[in-house]
Amino acid sequence: MTRPHLQIIVGSTRPGRRGAAVGRWLHGLAVRHDRFDIELVDLLDVGLPLLDEPQPAGRGPYVREHTQRWSQIVSAGQAYVFVMPEYNHGYNAATKNALDFLSEEWRHKPIAFVSYGGATGGARAVQALTPVVVSLGMKPLAKAVHIPGINRAVTADDTLRTDERLDTGALTLLDELFQHTSVEPAAAV
Repeated sequence: MTRPHLQIIVGSTRPGRRGAAVGRWLHGLAVRHDRFDIELVDLLDVGLPLLDEPQPAGRGPYVREHTQRWSQIVSAGQAYVFVMPEYNHGYNAATKNALDFLSEEWRHKPIAFVSYGGATGGARAVQALTPVVVSLGMKPLAKAVHIPGINRAVTADDTLRTDERLDTGALTLLDELFQHTSVEPAAAV
């Protein structure tokens, strides 16, 4: 049976970020969940500059090599979880930039969010980014996982300290994402 390809996309690229720890934790849970083929994609490694394509994503061919590479990465996904911080009551620039580079690659695919931050755990970032992904034709889940107090939750060795509530919430999110993911049947040989 073909399993859907899930991309967990770490959206923060700044020095001292907490997103890599959150992404590794979610990746480990997704492996344990065992219903997806999983790819951890880190925007820091992708290395996108500030949007520099001469044409809007939906209007013309991509001319930049980094955009073509990003398109290939995203096209392989059938579902996405964006791991993202909340900055100044909103989403971070690297996440928005990564979304804006592409168009059709995102369309009709489900997306979920794991956010982190201070007291609200990034809830305002998810709320602000939801209309953006809807305008790209994505299907956001109503449920998200929010991690408050992120600076206390990440240890000195860059590991996320979790509890049963957080792990259960993330596994429930993966269940829901799986239900919203369609997999093309394998071609008959």
